[in-house]
Amino acid sequence: MHIGIKSSTREDNALLRLAAALLESGYSFVTPTPATHRRVNARPENAFAHDAAGIFGWSRPFRGGTLPEPLQTLAVNAGVLERYGDVFRSLVRLSTLGSMGFVHSAFPTETSDAVFFGPDTYRFANALVAAMPRIRVPARAVDIGTGAGAGALSIARAFPHAQTFMADINPAALRLARINADLNGFSKLAARQSDLLADMEGSFDLIVANPPYLADASARLYRDGGGTLGSGLSLQIIKTAIDRLTPGGTLLLYTGAAIIGGTNPFAVEAGTLLGRAGFDWRVRELDPDVFGEELESGPMAVADRIAVIWLAATRPL
Repeated sequence: MHIGIKSSTREDNALLRLAAALLESGYSFVTPTPATHRRVNARPENAFAHDAAGIFGWSRPFRGGTLPEPLQTLAVNAGVLERYGDVFRSLVRLSTLGSMGFVHSAFPTETSDAVFFGPDTYRFANALVAAMPRIRVPARAVDIGTGAGAGALSIARAFPHAQTFMADINPAALRLARINADLNGFSKLAARQSDLLADMEGSFDLIVANPPYLADASARLYRDGGGTLGSGLSLQIIKTAIDRLTPGGTLLLYTGAAIIGGTNPFAVEAGTLLGRAGFDWRVRELDPDVFGEELESGPMAVADRIAVIWLAATRPL
């Protein structure tokens, strides 16, 4: 595992070293949905963790001696262990995406600034990889709402000579995105705290985003998409891309949409915005039915289903 420039603080450096040591030992963990996570952890045999995946993947409590002493020391130095008597619990998870590792928030992600990584991240990254060969090689690219950094790192891997930015309004996300960039050997990636691109200068050849798309009563940054049906932020990203993409530049947007009576209101509004701007655009469903529990109550109760949407749009030359 190659480690780039070390993170700036003692805790960040310890967390970077902990994640690298776990990956070098062969650690692997694919993050499931919260519902699956909860069901699997509820099994009696999973009350406590017995290995690294149980500790840093499943977020299970563990007893002293479960984690090898060098790793426990790094976790303590990183400030990522809670202790209750002789029982510990990690405040972070480490998930793997192909050969890359990503540090993100522990389960359950209940705080307003939790850093998300999950099945949407895997679908987003896979869709990006599939799309890269079909777009113009960018000189300047940005991942809006980067979270743990999966989009930006996917760009950096495909286009190593591009100037790529990780942008997020959440300082906690930017901290972990920086660590993840270093962890995976992409230390030249730039991190910027920004509301969309309001605090960043210039235009971009490639804009990617995996924004939240649900209506969250707790207004958690990683989950609440804004607007009546959670599409507010996705539409704002489209408007931002219309203003900030270079001629021939591309927007790749992974989001979700409430399907009501067989229609997709998000796609209709997105198409109107992009059509007026003269963009070439296309939209397709990557998954027809996710987060079905959201249909039981709240704003999404008017929907037939929530679909995962992939939107690709190119500004005319």
